[in-house]
Amino acid sequence: METIIVQDTDVAILDVLTEALTMEGFFVLPIQNVEADFLTLVDLHRPHVVMLDYRLDGEVCRQTCFQIKQHYPHLPVIAMSCNYNIDRLYGINGFDDYIRKPFDLDLLYSILKMHIPDQKK
Repeated sequence: METIIVQDTDVAILDVLTEALTMEGFFVLPIQNVEADFLTLVDLHRPHVVMLDYRLDGEVCRQTCFQIKQHYPHLPVIAMSCNYNIDRLYGINGFDDYIRKPFDLDLLYSILKMHIPDQKK
């Protein structure tokens, strides 16, 4: 079973993502806030993908992505954002992909399957 760490500051979005991804067969570790020890969670759970809430300024999210990529350069990190320009920002900030909020679940699943190619359907 593939593990995904999902971080979102909005509890409602976090609940929906957790439910939707669990129903799709993923083990989901939902996290509301990025803490100083976020990398410890990655070390402990060894996820297949990390999804981060790219807030309006995105600074905390960028720093977290940078820390993850320093230790795990091949671990896919996906930015989730309602920013209109996330399609231009995600790559220059080190993310492997993005999904725009509000998101379509089928699109989310297809993005995850691109980054977890061995996932069973």
